[in-house]
Amino acid sequence: MAHSSSEPDSNTDEQVVVEPTGQESPSSIGVEEATSAFTSSQLRLPSGGSIDAGESEDESEPVSTDALEWRAPVLVRIDEHTTIPYLLQRRVQRSSRKPIIERKLSMGDTWRPMSAAHFYEDVQRTSAGLIAMGLELGDRVAVMSHTRYEWTLLDFACWCAGLVPVPIYETSSIEQIAFILRDTQARVAITETITMAELVRAAASSQSQDVTVLSLDSEAIQTIQDGGAQVRRTVLTGRMAQLTTDSIATIVYTSGTTGRPKGTVLTHGNFTELAVNSHRWMPEIAAGEDSRLLLFLPLAHVFARFLQVFQISGGGVLGHSPDTKNLLPDLASFRPSYLLVVPRVLEKIYNSADAQAGSGPQRKVFRWAAHVAVEYSRALDTPEGPSRSLRSQRMVADKLVYQKLLKLVGGNASYIVSGGAPLSTHLAHFYRGIGLPVLEGYGLTETVGPVSVNTPRLTKIGTVGPPLPPLSIKISDQGEVLIKGCSVFQGYHNMPDETAQALTEDGWFRTGDLGSLDRDGYVRITGRAKELIVTAGGKNVSPATLEDPLRSHPLISQVVVVGDKRPFVAALITLDEEMLPVWLKNHGLPAMSVAEASTNVEVQASLERAVERANAHVSRAESIRAIRVLTSDFTEANGMLTPSLKVKRAVVTKRFEAVINDIYGGPLEEDQDK
Repeated sequence: MAHSSSEPDSNTDEQVVVEPTGQESPSSIGVEEATSAFTSSQLRLPSGGSIDAGESEDESEPVSTDALEWRAPVLVRIDEHTTIPYLLQRRVQRSSRKPIIERKLSMGDTWRPMSAAHFYEDVQRTSAGLIAMGLELGDRVAVMSHTRYEWTLLDFACWCAGLVPVPIYETSSIEQIAFILRDTQARVAITETITMAELVRAAASSQSQDVTVLSLDSEAIQTIQDGGAQVRRTVLTGRMAQLTTDSIATIVYTSGTTGRPKGTVLTHGNFTELAVNSHRWMPEIAAGEDSRLLLFLPLAHVFARFLQVFQISGGGVLGHSPDTKNLLPDLASFRPSYLLVVPRVLEKIYNSADAQAGSGPQRKVFRWAAHVAVEYSRALDTPEGPSRSLRSQRMVADKLVYQKLLKLVGGNASYIVSGGAPLSTHLAHFYRGIGLPVLEGYGLTETVGPVSVNTPRLTKIGTVGPPLPPLSIKISDQGEVLIKGCSVFQGYHNMPDETAQALTEDGWFRTGDLGSLDRDGYVRITGRAKELIVTAGGKNVSPATLEDPLRSHPLISQVVVVGDKRPFVAALITLDEEMLPVWLKNHGLPAMSVAEASTNVEVQASLERAVERANAHVSRAESIRAIRVLTSDFTEANGMLTPSLKVKRAVVTKRFEAVINDIYGGPLEEDQDK
């Protein structure tokens, strides 16, 4: 593994050190000390006992390369007053006149900067208006919208008023909305559109719940602010003074691949302690004034909410892109310094570039450049580094191909933060090779998003990085990833039994994910415990190991591996409707529908070759022996994807039960007996 280090900016310490009220001086360490602290963090190996990560072992006594537990260091200690409003106030104190947010004008590609002082004033006016509506400390306010400035404004306004914002996905059904309103007893709901407002009113009316509903389309913010004009600022100050790190900051409902959603209760401390330690841990991302983040993933998702707080509490600028149809123009005009994406976005960029290169010389150039990027990245992990010849080839490829790709994301990005699903190692090497390293991470709603992430200084492709300070990760005897630390949730709202089941007796959160820790402290995720397939022959198969590499094929949209209690492993595949026409054209095939392509010989052959490549990573007993190409994709609308675009495996296998039975020549014997 290659470890690289860099000196912190001269003003980094000022930007990320937090000195909470009531505490003489926080205990914190610098960037180089942080790296040193990580490499000497306490590590527990399967054989028992603790050793320093740098301690050498007697070669005559081999030791397992897998660790059982890793505890990241505490870099910044906070006190009970370090709430989210406090972090905003500190940002305003540091740089009141400098931009904190940029808002895109309705016409053109111009972004208007908003200073920290201006944003704080907007927040206070909105907070006052919410208080004027009669909302008391701890009351819930539902927000249903696409990602936009007003969501960030409402979040911080609620926090400064001591309220609890509750996100609702803009695609939620009336039943889902009704459940969230009832479970949280929300008194106010603010939606993006009039249509959403009518949905919320219908949901509230269905259970005779009194909810004040406002719409951003109908000047909701102005209405709220006008109503608070007579509220004194001392009232706001009093509200903020009552908050502590134990105060509830938000209740986020899991999108739920199984069962009804659970309301994850997160506190101010869950957000703030992780944020300030993350700034110290990787100041290259958001601590500097040149940091720029364009949010386009849903703010209903906790990871986007955390990065919102992370960016605002740093030194840079935050922007919003509400409509993904305008994403490329927005990226070009905003020019972010880093991106937050899911792996599917990176797969799409790569596959689109490959497809648009056509089938002639241009495609050969792209494929050559892609190969050079991957080889260059792999060489970075060797002691000798890239050869002179490889460096020369990369310079040529950079001019011919890489610069065009970098301009697609604005031409200013230094890093991509990726999470939500695994990224193939091939793509990770490709993006690092072109000069845009992917910092792959891992997290859950119950941990305010990130638990571990690769950093600019500590990276190992194929892993989701080391634990973020000050979190601890442990691998159970069953191989489950367990987490303990400042960002772990307080429990599921109104679900004491589920909360108890989610935690071990000694307080570790059960993630439900299978994984491992290596001796350098890097985490690998191999799949979900509940999704583990056990074949009729007793072989344990993690579907993700096969599904993730398959999804990088340009024709493939979704994959579900099946085979539980069956004699062999098979896969259900859906085609990418957007990529299909381009792929057909590049392969000299006539235009055809998805249904026609599902039985086309050339399409089937290409998919079979992709399966062979995926099978090369597993044993024969784990390999896919048969595939079925479905004629329709999995979507949120048809109930087979969650709002965060995760496949609802149980729904898919039930919906396509007949197809699965056809693969194996009939249903399971136990199903026949029913």
